[in-house]
Amino acid sequence: MNIQELHARLVADADREGLLDVAYRTVDTPVGSLLLAATDKGLVRVAFDSSGHDAALTQLAEAVSPRVLAAPKRLDPVAHQLDEYFAGRRTTFDVPLDLRLATGFRLAVIEHLPAIQYGRTETYAQVATAAGSPKAVRAVGTACAMNPVPVVVPCHRVIRSDGSYGQYAGGVEAKHTLLAMEAA
Repeated sequence: MNIQELHARLVADADREGLLDVAYRTVDTPVGSLLLAATDKGLVRVAFDSSGHDAALTQLAEAVSPRVLAAPKRLDPVAHQLDEYFAGRRTTFDVPLDLRLATGFRLAVIEHLPAIQYGRTETYAQVATAAGSPKAVRAVGTACAMNPVPVVVPCHRVIRSDGSYGQYAGGVEAKHTLLAMEAA
């Protein structure tokens, strides 16, 4: 048995025995390598390589469970939808989400973001109002920066009131790429 077959058997055994709490894989995209992680409830984390995949895995081990294993098959549906999105054939994502890494106002912001339609943007002020706290503009920026599932939950569609992009967890160039792709 080669190493890939052994790994596949271990993943299958762990999943069957309920020992796999967080499965992960990476995918290459036009905005760089993305780490995808999922629990049995849904997609729990998307991390840009620039933010550090190892740091994201460490966060998951501390916040969700230390039982984290590379198990790509669990994330095939997400990877497939990301491929469609980057190919211009998908405008929304339809995968279960596990948003346990977002709480309070940050969760309210994250829950609003999918309402920003493909090819559209909203300002931080508009999102603050939609999330129920019109004066919490800076907190919206923090919530977007802490979005556990960027791209799938489109925090890149939130811009400054003057029309400039603002910051982005994947870098300003990634935000520009995503917005340009959606505008095409």
